[in-house]
Amino acid sequence: MATFSSHPELPEILENLLEKDVHTLFLKADCVPRTKAGGIGALKLTEVENADDGGWDNLRLESLQEELLTIIENNQDRSDCFLEIDRKGCQVIQLGDLRISCAWPPFADAREITIVRPVAKLSLSDYDIDPKLIQRLSDHHRGVFICGRPGSGKTTLAQAIAEYLDEDVGAMVKTMESPRDLQLANRITQYAPLEGDLEKTAEIIFLVRPDFVIFDEVRRARDFEIFADVRLAGVGLLGVTHANSALEAIQRLIGKVELGLVSQVLDTILHVESGKIEQVLELRMTVKPPSGMQEELARPVIEVVEFPSGKVSHEMFAFGSEIAVVPVDETNSTGVTPMAALARDQIVQRIRQWVGVKCGVKFTSQGSAEIYVPKGMVSTIIGKGGENIKFLQEELGGIRLSVSSLNDMPSDVYLYSEDSFETQERRAHESRAWEYSKKSGKKSKKRRR
Repeated sequence: MATFSSHPELPEILENLLEKDVHTLFLKADCVPRTKAGGIGALKLTEVENADDGGWDNLRLESLQEELLTIIENNQDRSDCFLEIDRKGCQVIQLGDLRISCAWPPFADAREITIVRPVAKLSLSDYDIDPKLIQRLSDHHRGVFICGRPGSGKTTLAQAIAEYLDEDVGAMVKTMESPRDLQLANRITQYAPLEGDLEKTAEIIFLVRPDFVIFDEVRRARDFEIFADVRLAGVGLLGVTHANSALEAIQRLIGKVELGLVSQVLDTILHVESGKIEQVLELRMTVKPPSGMQEELARPVIEVVEFPSGKVSHEMFAFGSEIAVVPVDETNSTGVTPMAALARDQIVQRIRQWVGVKCGVKFTSQGSAEIYVPKGMVSTIIGKGGENIKFLQEELGGIRLSVSSLNDMPSDVYLYSEDSFETQERRAHESRAWEYSKKSGKKSKKRRR
């Protein structure tokens, strides 16, 4: 593939617009050209002044696109010049270190050309990395996520790790990319989707016996499933994904992989901001009661651990029919622990489904709670022989429950009305994972999602 800052000569107008610090050039019919320029994490979008007086109409962009395709034909001796994607209304061209996306109607509302190139090429030694993390990455039989916002430097870090494993560790490294635009050493083979399907690419990956695979841009649900399949086959794997935090990257994996396999698929998450590693998390599987539960409620729990301090920040475990992601050792302004809030919301939602009445919940200890409902509904909630309340206790992992009338409810217990139920149901569809928020108060409860 291409080396950094290496590409065939472009039409003069494009070369003039691609100044040294330009990361992305945007050309669209009947619009002033714009560029994103600057360093990693500090890119600024600006219009280009005096960008030629010839006008940027549809015909001119079409002509430029044809010139770019001609450049590919004239550079067939180069392995880094090719037409990556050719579909109705869209083409993706690779010219050295440049990835060029062309779109036109009916796919786009107007013809446009977008040229992207790397801001910088760094080695792992250029990062301020804890030696323990380098040692961890040197053990290339791992599942790693690099996450961050667009333009934060995720791909640049992935390239640095790939070349470190290739050159310093001596691992056989391959990549799975769509499109292929990582700037790597020539001996690192880069694979695109085979017949348009990355799953078929993964099948070939196993035949070439890599030690480590870079999976650039894990986005769709199927991508996460392919990531899991490759990782569980014993291949070291690094995935690049978009997320605002390391915890969000973990949550994106929930639901695509069984809880018991999550820590086997993914054990290290690097969150990148402005080209720097801001946070590192590791996942550990254990069997214990989640924080805030009694010993007899032990179950498989995945601990989210801050690296290298070893502090457990969150826990993941099955709770009812959902997977909960709960912070450890935190309480909100009312003194309610995340575990108690999670159980309370589950109780409220279940009562809403059963009988649709107002209710209140108060935890009397870590492992017991009192439910308050209208007097005429007490026996209904308990059920014949206590079967309803027993079912709810089992669903909550063994928390002891008792039911009383609303007439006996203390004044400091919040009464959930029909409006509260509607709010909870709406939140339930927003995410599968529950996460505590310090901003939540009595009338705005973060329910298990």
